[in-house]
Formats: sequence, C-alpha cells, structure tokens
Amino acid sequence: MRLIFAGTPEPAVVALEKLLASEHEVIAVLTRPDAPKGRGRTLHPCAVAAFAEKHGIEVRKPATLKQGTEDGDAFRARLQQLAPDCVPVVAYGNLIPQDVLDMVEHGFVNLHFSLLPKYRGAAPVQAAIAAGESITGATTFRIDAGLDTGDILGMIEQPIEATDTADDLLTRLAYSGGDLLVRTITGLEAGSIEPRKQQGDPSHAAKILPADARIDWNLPAEIIDRTVRAVTPAPGAWTMLGDDRVKLDRLTLNPTQIEEITLSPGELHIQKKQVLVGTGTTALALTRIQVPGKKMMNATDWSRGIHNPEGITFQ
Repeated sequence: MRLIFAGTPEPAVVALEKLLASEHEVIAVLTRPDAPKGRGRTLHPCAVAAFAEKHGIEVRKPATLKQGTEDGDAFRARLQQLAPDCVPVVAYGNLIPQDVLDMVEHGFVNLHFSLLPKYRGAAPVQAAIAAGESITGATTFRIDAGLDTGDILGMIEQPIEATDTADDLLTRLAYSGGDLLVRTITGLEAGSIEPRKQQGDPSHAAKILPADARIDWNLPAEIIDRTVRAVTPAPGAWTMLGDDRVKLDRLTLNPTQIEEITLSPGELHIQKKQVLVGTGTTALALTRIQVPGKKMMNATDWSRGIHNPEGITFQ
C-alpha cells in the first residue's frame, strides 16, 4: 500500500521504521509543527519529523486540519494529489476531521497502546500502570468521529511487570505495536481483516498534568509505587520538602529495614544504606531524588548532605 504516516513523539518513530522496512511504501509523513525547546526556546522538529527529514521523506506540518484554514485546505489538496491507500496513525496528537478521514480508501488506522475500549485517551500506558493492571496491550482500529471509538482491526496483549515505569512499558509496546500495525496494513490490503465493534465498558485515560504527579504520602505504599512508576519519566513524580519542590525517581517496595521503625506519612528515616519514607501503610525506600539546582542523584548520596536528619518530612 501507499501510505502517509501520521505521528509525532519518539514511540511513533518505531512504527514508522517498521513500515519503511515492510513491503509498503511510505510516501509522506504528517506530523505536528516544530515546537520551542530549551532555554532559548528555539524551534525544533518532533521526533517523527526529524527522522523523516533525515530519510528524505516528505513532511507536512499543518497546525490544524480544520477546513477553511490555510493549513487545513493546503493539506487536503496535497492529500488528494498523493492519493494514499491508507494513513497509519501513532500518537499524532491533532484532530482529524471527518471529511479528511473519508478521503482515504482504507481510512486512517490508529495504533493505540491499550486493549480498547479500556483506557481511551491520551495516557493509556500510564493509566494501566497506575490502576495496577497486570496485562495491557495495543489495538489497531479505524479512526472515526469519536475518541478512540472506531472498529477494531487487530489487538495484542502485553504483560506489565511489577517494576515497569511508563517508559519501560511504552518502549515494549512501541515495538510489538509497530509489528501489529504492519500486519494490520498488510491484512487490509489482502482483504483478510474483518473490522469488529469494540466490546465492553470503556474507560478514559486523560493526559497527565504535573499536578497529577504530586505524591500523596497518606496513600498505601503499593498505590504510591504505581503512581510514581506511571509518571516516570514524564511529567515525573514530585513532592515538597519545606519550600522546595523535589522530584523522585523509582521507589522500592518492601525495603529491608535494618531496625523496626514506625514512620508517619511522608516522614523520612535515613539509614546507612537506604532512605526510608513513611506512607499510609508500610515504608518505601527512595532510590533517586532531584532537588532544585541539582541533577537526579542517588538518595543515599543526597542524604549524606543533610546535617540534621531528624523530623524531615515530605509534604
């Protein structure tokens, strides 16, 4: 098939690479406009745009696909000229109007990182970890007017490990999901795929904001651990230490406690080989911490710089 690939962040690059290595032809890429980054806030292309430009693939970066706008109308004209058979989509991040969806014979086929209808929305991987799921997966479906509501074309399962961060799980899903996307496109071309309606109760996985990543130390240790892993690396778990906002990396459940202690939620206890913090149930061990003006560091190294460790509490 002749394909236009639509995607934006790094995980979408994996799927694009797999499509380029397949028997299908990627004739162009649709992605988001360049965005400001760094202290200088200079414009940089997204991961998909940078990869496509490096490989000599035509890149379109409309700010909107809305009809009647300069960007939207220009893309419609180019889409008609290119006449792709299908548009695979991976985390594109822009609304695709119905008239654009209707312009492509096999439609826009989205790769979504959950077992739909579970966790529709922007953060399915994070939501699955935070909920304590043991299994998630990836789904390919034909995009329609709803939010991740289209007919399912393919699905795979992926176990969630007890120590998985969102980055760990998303990396595995990017590869297994990329293979699923290639199989789906091939199956559509062969006419061997029978689309099916989504079955079961839907749930929504909204975009995670920095405020959502603040740790509530009153919660049980298991829930705090899942929350931290779900927001690692972005936006990153954080808490307050006095007037300072500090970021935390992974925590350790069931740490080896050298002595019997009882800690209040958020209370720190510094030992020679570990730093413990109290929760609503049992203590957790910190692994790494980042304080203002410093890089992320080992928690025990950070604790050696504390001159009066008694009574220190995260808020």
